Amino acid sequence: MSRIRIGIIGYGNSARVFHLPYIERNPDLEVVAFLQRAEPRAGGRHCKHDYPTARWHRTIDEFCADDNIDLGIVVTGHSSHAELAEKVLLSGKHVVVEKPFACSVEEADRVISIARRMGKLVVPFQNRRYDSDFRTLESLFTAKVFGEILEAEFHHDVDAPSWAVKDTGPDWHPGEGMAFGIGCHSLDQALALFGRPSTVTAFYRTLRPFPSKAEDSFTMVLQYKGTDEQEKRIVWIKTNSYSKMIPLKYFIRGREGTFIKFGEDPQEQQTYTGQSPAESSFGVEDPSIHGELSTSRKVLDGQHGLDGKELWVGKVPSHRGDYGFFYTDLVAAIRGERELKVKPETSRDGIQIIELARLSAASGQTIMFS
Repeated sequence: MSRIRIGIIGYGNSARVFHLPYIERNPDLEVVAFLQRAEPRAGGRHCKHDYPTARWHRTIDEFCADDNIDLGIVVTGHSSHAELAEKVLLSGKHVVVEKPFACSVEEADRVISIARRMGKLVVPFQNRRYDSDFRTLESLFTAKVFGEILEAEFHHDVDAPSWAVKDTGPDWHPGEGMAFGIGCHSLDQALALFGRPSTVTAFYRTLRPFPSKAEDSFTMVLQYKGTDEQEKRIVWIKTNSYSKMIPLKYFIRGREGTFIKFGEDPQEQQTYTGQSPAESSFGVEDPSIHGELSTSRKVLDGQHGLDGKELWVGKVPSHRGDYGFFYTDLVAAIRGERELKVKPETSRDGIQIIELARLSAASGQTIMFS
């Protein structure tokens, strides 16, 4: 079967760290073109230098006119994602869109509508579905070790990263702030496990040492209606941009089990240090940050019983993280072998929650999700 031919729009950090290392090791994919407006310069990174055999386009019109591209990947600034995705789809190509998928629900709905009309796939790049820790949590969730889940916390904390604190402007525009920058990952994971909420309550804060409407820290509370179990459940989505600790990622509490997990998936840092996804240690967590599972009955070999208590406690070896699985799943979907794992409608719902959260934080009210 012929390889799927890829064209990449943008050649910054995201393309080089989160996409190309995984695309290059997939035998079903071939990078054939780039859209990079900048000219090559001495000492700078450029697609023409790094991929001399690939075609180099300077405009989106040139890119879309290239009939030898099957799949476009949009890895540009947030504000351009939806517009570029529309153009790629209208040129008869499938498209992957970096997060956030769009900067508003209106944009997301329009892109999804165009994809359906053109008979093409639009796929948000929610790579954190393939993090080591979320893959582990997902497997425990599927195995139903928690029983009825009463409360779930999804954290993605950082400690004053330069990319988060460099924005000194007082204003906010759609697509800006940590809810769009990081919250979309946590929301995608929560939606994948629990589905749409019924209400959203949120608190937005700016902890950077200057006033700004673009939040760098937030708490979202999602509540559900439906079954008795759903109505008892609360899901927290949290990011704090000043957090000096090994970051808390998940805290899941159910009637029959609890799981708490600290530490980060290692893939991003490993790529920065020059490691390849082909290495056996790539995506493998240090055992010191494996999560801890406590249950009312023994469900894992590594658990031990506590004296005098009906409680089994033990570390859960983390699954290997691999963003390459995103592209493996995408190839299968393009070829009609199975459905998409990461669906645009889920990302669209995440964007709606972000919009409702901003309204909630500004008004001090709980907002209905509809």
